[in-house]
Amino acid sequence: MKQTLITTGSIASNRKAHFHYTILDTYEAGLILTGGEVKSLRMGHASIGESYVSPDHGELVLVNARIEEYSASKGFVEEKATRPRKLLLHQKELSKLLREVAQKGKTIVPLDLYFNARGIAKLKIALAQGKTYADKRETIKKRDWQRDKQRIMAHYNK
Repeated sequence: MKQTLITTGSIASNRKAHFHYTILDTYEAGLILTGGEVKSLRMGHASIGESYVSPDHGELVLVNARIEEYSASKGFVEEKATRPRKLLLHQKELSKLLREVAQKGKTIVPLDLYFNARGIAKLKIALAQGKTYADKRETIKKRDWQRDKQRIMAHYNK
């Protein structure tokens, strides 16, 4: 059984983030990974659906992201699949994010884990504000209306 390697493009995405949060600003962050984790990412064995970004002593850390252990590295040091991973940002971006998170109601959520054009693993993170129940219902209404509108237009364009 031949597995395909991911060299560029998306590895994992957090599809529920846009539903639960209002995205205010996005950033691209690097990750500190081990060699086995990078190989596992190339195989597509990652999930960031339940993960979050947490400030930790002036740094940002990706918590609860699941990157499975690379199958061929069983004899080497075993890493925990959900260990915290440090994020790499420019100092200006980092200080801005830490200042914004200190405000009430704002958080940092991971949106997409991908390889850039140079083949380096990157994480797209967003400064976000949680939506209320009413905001979520409004999002559902808009999405349903857009879907119905597309159906109506497709029917009339036949």
